[in-house]
Amino acid sequence: MLPILIGNIFQQLYGMVDAVIVGRTLGEVALGGLGASNAVVFLLVGFTFGLTCGFSVLIAQKFGANDAEGVKKATAQGFYLVIVFTVILTLIAVFTAKPLLRLIQTGDDIFPHAYAYVIVIYGGLGAAMFFNFFSNLLRSIGDSRTPLYFLIIASVLNIGLDYLFILVFHSGVEGAAYATIISQLVSVILSAVYTFVKYPVLRVRLSDFKPDFKILLKEVYLGIPMAFQFSLVSVGLIFVQAALNKLGTTYVVSFTAASKIDGVACQFMLATGVALAVYVGQNYGAKDYTRIKQGIKAGFLLAVIGSLICGALVISLSKPLVQLFIGAGRQEIYDLAFQYLCINGSMYFVLGLLGIYRNALQGVGKSLLVLIGGGVEFAVRMVVSILAMKYWGYMGICFASVLTWTGATVYLAIAYTVSMKKFYETAAVTA
Repeated sequence: MLPILIGNIFQQLYGMVDAVIVGRTLGEVALGGLGASNAVVFLLVGFTFGLTCGFSVLIAQKFGANDAEGVKKATAQGFYLVIVFTVILTLIAVFTAKPLLRLIQTGDDIFPHAYAYVIVIYGGLGAAMFFNFFSNLLRSIGDSRTPLYFLIIASVLNIGLDYLFILVFHSGVEGAAYATIISQLVSVILSAVYTFVKYPVLRVRLSDFKPDFKILLKEVYLGIPMAFQFSLVSVGLIFVQAALNKLGTTYVVSFTAASKIDGVACQFMLATGVALAVYVGQNYGAKDYTRIKQGIKAGFLLAVIGSLICGALVISLSKPLVQLFIGAGRQEIYDLAFQYLCINGSMYFVLGLLGIYRNALQGVGKSLLVLIGGGVEFAVRMVVSILAMKYWGYMGICFASVLTWTGATVYLAIAYTVSMKKFYETAAVTA
């Protein structure tokens, strides 16, 4: 979990550093444009992450079962799917970017900045897809450290390229997007070379690329629910962004700064969940059900303790963290950001439980239950977002994530309790 956590934090720093540099060099309006693009960008980038996570679950199961041939075939079929989904998603994304930003009522002053950033990120979606694929591929066989090393290199490169494109080339907000894409491409190349040189089990042969529809369908079955789970959350965030845009640029800027900080803090809970999915997947493949039960218990403990620590840090350090984006002297922006961070930070433990329930089910192949959980998240966030503007304003927007986590956690807790009880009973009979 720790290498995944550090890696996720560095990955979040892509967006956070972009926001800090844009806010400090191009001003609050440009930062507002970047913030308005967040939900739209995550809609597709989150889909690619969930998709490749799902692919890696099957590879982890094959690896846990000591099926070397199965690992190679599953990896090769994964390449097919990554290429196909990259082409389809890029075409859809590029043509829908502008109407989607208009749909969420992005302000006229920040629209040019938002669109410039989104269109570049969408155009380079393949970099994000392959970046996530190789990272999850290595994690599926137990190597969670190497993706971290390449991610650190890419993060440092991203910072340097941000300054180069924005301050030297004067390329505006889109310069931050170019920096992100180039950094990810460098990481993809490094990851690909290392993977095939270091691990013979992942060194696919030409014969492995013969289409195997059974494996392809299994990977799609595992990948699509996780991808939609992330996308449904993103659609919910788009409703939040639409409600936020109606309040004006000051609220958008405040929410942008707070959500970037919140995004980094949430990585502990998310990393614990991702690590658990791989852990459970490997032991599921090895039919070691006792270790699955032990791992899930350890995951619950880590998630709760870590979430309490993260929440305390975010709340206590909120002021200097917000000032990274906007500098000192903007009390109104700080107060709005602090309100958001206090509400979310105090409830991180709910997000931690949500991650454990969701990924434990994913690890044993209960993808449909995970997809339904994503639907619950989407429904709650959409309803809260609509009601927020009508009755609660900005306070309702601040509570959107907390209420969403709670609704999904209640559903997944019930689904987990019933499903895993049956799972262990079946395992005992089989044994």
